[in-house]
Amino acid sequence: MGLIVMILGLVLFLGIHWFITKREARAELIARLGESLYKLGFALISAVGLALIIWGFAQYRATGWINVWTPPLAMKHITVALMLPAVIMVAASYIRGRIYTTLKHPMLAGIKLWAAAHLLANGDLGSIILFGSFLAWAVIDRISMKHRADAGGPPIPVGGPMNDAIAVAVGIVAYIALGFAFHPVVIGVPVFGA
Repeated sequence: MGLIVMILGLVLFLGIHWFITKREARAELIARLGESLYKLGFALISAVGLALIIWGFAQYRATGWINVWTPPLAMKHITVALMLPAVIMVAASYIRGRIYTTLKHPMLAGIKLWAAAHLLANGDLGSIILFGSFLAWAVIDRISMKHRADAGGPPIPVGGPMNDAIAVAVGIVAYIALGFAFHPVVIGVPVFGA
């Protein structure tokens, strides 16, 4: 049951994020609903999808684990190492500097690295579906950006090396918090010292 709930959550969360790549349909919906109602609907569908992903994955891990393959122990260490640049990339998507301009879409790059890293360390069906779905979506979304006629909004100012230093510092703090607090408490899997 948990796997089905997680898949439903993935359909909602990734589906609504995929919808925004369809610029004409998105513009038509905004014209009909108004921008505020559109944003509210987007946020609600995203939140419900994310909640279903988290709840479904937790249920699956507790009651319906299906092992497909057993990754070597070294993969866990590689995943832990890859997560630092992934978190820094996500931070750089908000604290824009040279990392942002070099990667162009650091949020998608961070999600791709996060998903690929977790696929290396997890050989169960639920993880393959979860992380494989996010990886596929991020790849497809990045490709679709090359074909969009609009830039998605007004340009956002980009800073210099100081912003990069801040993004790296924020990324390191977030990485430590995710590893020591979030992952063991929420996911139930220790990252460091296990």
